[in-house]
Amino acid sequence: MSVIIEKGQRLRADIIKHLYYKKALSLTDLSKLTKKSLPLVTAIVNGLIAEGYILEQGLAPSTGGRRASIYLLNPDHQKYIIAVAMDQLITRLTIYDLSRRVILPIEHLDLNMSDSFQDVDILADFISNSIQKSKIKRNDIIGVGIGMPGFVNTQLGINSSFLFVESGETLQEYLSKKINLPVSIDNDSSLIALAELNFGEAIDLQDVMVVNIGWGTGLGMIVNGKLYRGSRGYAGEFSHIPLSDSNNLCACGKRGCLEVDTSLLVMAEKAERALEEGAESSMSILFKDKTKHPRDHFLDAVEAQDPLAISILSKAAFQIGKGLSTLMHLLNPECVVLSGRGAKVGKMFLPSIQQAINQFCMPRISEFTTIKLSTLTDEAELLAAASLMVENSQFE
Repeated sequence: MSVIIEKGQRLRADIIKHLYYKKALSLTDLSKLTKKSLPLVTAIVNGLIAEGYILEQGLAPSTGGRRASIYLLNPDHQKYIIAVAMDQLITRLTIYDLSRRVILPIEHLDLNMSDSFQDVDILADFISNSIQKSKIKRNDIIGVGIGMPGFVNTQLGINSSFLFVESGETLQEYLSKKINLPVSIDNDSSLIALAELNFGEAIDLQDVMVVNIGWGTGLGMIVNGKLYRGSRGYAGEFSHIPLSDSNNLCACGKRGCLEVDTSLLVMAEKAERALEEGAESSMSILFKDKTKHPRDHFLDAVEAQDPLAISILSKAAFQIGKGLSTLMHLLNPECVVLSGRGAKVGKMFLPSIQQAINQFCMPRISEFTTIKLSTLTDEAELLAAASLMVENSQFE
């Protein structure tokens, strides 16, 4: 492949990516974002229009001169992305088109992640069955983006914590072969941070900490407008800072990790223990419903302002705020975003987090850091899993 053709394909992919994130842009906007000349961008856009990837959609608002044409990805162009969001117990899957419209409603799989080789096959079968259910042709699918907990090395395509493969292939290679589609994997908290950067509360911000409140307590860091991964891709292991008031053993094998006090799983377990010890709460009825996990019942109880649930959550939120205070001294972010599943009751987290920041963080730092609640909540990881494939596809 000649250098000129390769550069053209790269620019073509960049234009599609920018339209995917920004929805609608002018040729001038695309020229500035790609840092390529206007004539070159115009030629590539015209080619993409001829292929049906892009539509011209009206004119931009007047700025005093000639109004520019606006371009967007064609919602009827049949190209799709499979997005998979995994946590330790539940795996969710949906299919988007390039306009980020949901084509297949969210599918759920009960999958208790472990070191079992069979778990990988269960995941691959779940994805394949969902494709069959959607009736979408594999040729029209760009690929499968998967967010998952654990130590994920995106460059090597491996997860050192879960979903081990015995064949000698990487997890990414094995899944790609089983599904017969390109696959990209990433850590769930990193993906949630990218979702906030591209679609949520961190748009156009430079230095942001995104807290993923879920089964665990994760963190994604945006530094200089980009996701910060660290030297090996494992940056952001916020939940393993030794700030716990207890000596409980963490899943990582260490004691005193923040996660043993702050994960939604731990909060639900504390609620169940309190009920066993005679505490009164609406959760005594909610927990009898086995169609939902206690964690989800716990969130429902918080949303309904159940006193016991709010008391447990407030203590966890204070610990999260204490941990954030430590990181704010190190990173000096302009914003902290509370995201992930727990963000749906984020207003209940805020008072205790703010109290801890007021108590432990220097005012000169804290007064210039805003705390925001995600509006993406449950969809954050799915959106970012899809954009993972947008980032890694050449759209040939």
